[in-house]
Amino acid sequence: MKSFTERAVEVIKSIPAGKVMTYGQIARLAGSPRGARQVVRILHSMSEKYHLPWHRVINSKGEIGLKDDELYSIQKLSLESEGVEIQMDGRIVLQRFQYFPDEKKS
Repeated sequence: MKSFTERAVEVIKSIPAGKVMTYGQIARLAGSPRGARQVVRILHSMSEKYHLPWHRVINSKGEIGLKDDELYSIQKLSLESEGVEIQMDGRIVLQRFQYFPDEKKS
């Protein structure tokens, strides 16, 4: 059986360009519905090692969750370069851009 971290990494890697997923959604699909903060830690510590598309992960409000101005800008520009539209209020329309992988595979 795979660990939560391994399953979360697989889910994150599955997010296609032009789509986003939320921290909580990834946690749920990886087997821990209350593990959104663990997903944050995984992204922080493993994005470079596993070449994770970290910029495609946002909060449940459809917002970029990063507080650091430089990283926020990098994430925003990365998403926009893939065609994800960010509204004037800084939100992404989840109904349009949220990715829902086949949950049977997770």
